[in-house]
Amino acid sequence: MSARAVRRAAAVLVALALAGCGADGGRASGGDEDGRGVGAVTVFAAASLTESFTRIGKDFESANPGSTVTLNVAGSSALANQINQGAPADVFASAAPANMATVTEAGNADGTPSIFVRNQLVIAVPRGNPEGVAGLADLGKPGLKVALCAQQVPCGAAARAALDAAGVALTPATLEQDVKGALAKVKLGEVDAAVVYRTDARAASTNVTGVEFPESAKAVNDYPIVALKDAPNPAGARAFVAYVRSAPAQAVLAEAGFQAVP
Repeated sequence: MSARAVRRAAAVLVALALAGCGADGGRASGGDEDGRGVGAVTVFAAASLTESFTRIGKDFESANPGSTVTLNVAGSSALANQINQGAPADVFASAAPANMATVTEAGNADGTPSIFVRNQLVIAVPRGNPEGVAGLADLGKPGLKVALCAQQVPCGAAARAALDAAGVALTPATLEQDVKGALAKVKLGEVDAAVVYRTDARAASTNVTGVEFPESAKAVNDYPIVALKDAPNPAGARAFVAYVRSAPAQAVLAEAGFQAVP
């Protein structure tokens, strides 16, 4: 077996394992008997889209009887690498254009990606904000434990841009591979604060409070989506991308705290 074939087989195994962390529903073939369904669609989506795309996936299935949506959610950089290594996927939704560019420059996108929402950062702290964190400057206080996303991950790059804009220097207690990992550190009480997306703090509002800070306006992330060139289900891929840009899906994203694209 060639080295490329080995890499492709490994990528397939990784993608199948990670897909178990996504939305419920198996991968089926074909549509329903009257032809309305578009079949099985596998969507690789940034971790910050987990809750919204889980709901959007179910709504898509309802709108297209006989269809199934399988989500593989992880950090955008990890997903881009899996796609470029040959993992089978129909759609890629990234939390930043830079990670999408990794896929498009490798020739693995079917067409030009489109921006479908934006997201902004907040500081996630435990409910009640016991350390009294009021802004980015407070994250540099001695003894305060802070979680950030790794810089190759969109939430990490955005956090670094915001910290630089505020002139805040800090050494994080941990660097996580996606925004859910950083948020989990707060929920588990392992850190005092984490810089995460507004949408993730809102989704975890029973456990954390989101502290807004003005410098986040300098680090707003655009989210691009695209059907993939080697999609197992090209028609399903295009249908899902179109649905994400539709009014019902945009309403779900707005409810989660994402910003509309002008």
